[in-house]
Formats: sequence, structure tokens, C-alpha cells
Amino acid sequence: MHDLQELIDNNARWADSVNQRDPDFFARLARQQTPEFLWIGCSDARVPANEIVGMLPGDLFVHRNVANVVLHTDLNCLSVIQYAVDVLKVRHILVTGHYGCGGVRASMQDRQFGLIDGWLRSIRDIYYEHRVELSKLPTEEAQVDRLCELNVIQQVANVGHTTIVQNAWHRGQELSVHGCIYGIKDGRWKSLDVTISGVAQLPPQYRLRPQE
Repeated sequence: MHDLQELIDNNARWADSVNQRDPDFFARLARQQTPEFLWIGCSDARVPANEIVGMLPGDLFVHRNVANVVLHTDLNCLSVIQYAVDVLKVRHILVTGHYGCGGVRASMQDRQFGLIDGWLRSIRDIYYEHRVELSKLPTEEAQVDRLCELNVIQQVANVGHTTIVQNAWHRGQELSVHGCIYGIKDGRWKSLDVTISGVAQLPPQYRLRPQE
């Protein structure tokens, strides 16, 4: 079992190794934060954002929660999106789920897990909406993995429905929202070919006029 001192020692070795490879790295990092990407992912400890896509600290602005959910009532997530879009001027928002997600699996069950049941309610709604499609898949694992994909697709839409993102598009800001998924079993990260880059790609009932 790891204790705090072991983590501190690990950090010291890591910082030393970075300094040896690039003595100016931390000085550059301290001067500014200019990531082009916002990563919205799952809190699962097996899904480390920077490592998966081979990026260094400072390259990704990251928000993580259980099952990579974007809710219109979650001020934490919305604040991250607002800061990333309006202040950092990121060009890409990467909504990234992962196969075998425990939160997605829990939303398919009739058990109670506690406070998180309310958090996962929106995924349970997706499960219900696609219950016929999912029931045709041969195994529970296949159903879970497909629901993981469907959840990402819905969260991409939810990001696009925010006034934050739509106002950026109204300003002419270059911004795309992508749906991606990671396979813990093989380490592969892939696009689900779901990208929104403008208001015209949204269903009419979600399009908002520019502020006057």
C-alpha cells in the first residue's frame, strides 16, 4: 500500500527526470497555460488523460467526473467549460468515455448505490431510450460498451447545447466538440466520429440566438 512519502519521493524523481531532459520546462509551464484541448473524461483511475494521448502537463485542460457526464445543472463542469472556452480559447473539447465504465454499468442495474444514483440518472435515461437496440446485443459486456458509446454521444450534444459553446460559435470562435472513447483492455483511444463545430449542426430546438 502506498503512503504519502512514497508519492512525494516519486514526484521528486519525476521532476528531476523532466529537468534533466528539458531544464526550462517548468519555467515555461509557470509562465502561461495555453492548451488547445479541453478533456472531459471519467474519474476512473485507469484513464489518465495526458498519458493516453501522449501530451505533457499544460497541453490539456481537464475535467473529470464519474462517467464523463455533462449536466446543464452542474456548475462545476460548466465553469470548467466556460473558462476553457472564454479564457483559454481552446479549439477542441474532447468528451472521452471508456469501455467497461463502472458508472455506466451501474446505471443499467436495479441496485441502489447511494448518492451517485442521482448523478447517474441521465445515463439511465439513455439506457431506457435505447433499450431495444441494447437488448439485441449478445452479452452484458457488449451492452455496457455500447451504452458507454451512446453516453459519450449524448454528452457531446449536451456540451453543444450550452450557451457557453454556442456563444463562442456566434462570435466566430473556432471550436469543435468531439466524442471519443478509450479501451482499458488495449490502451487504444479512438474517435466515435461525432463532432459538432457550429450551431447549424444542432437540432433546431437547442439552437439559441446570439445575445442582443
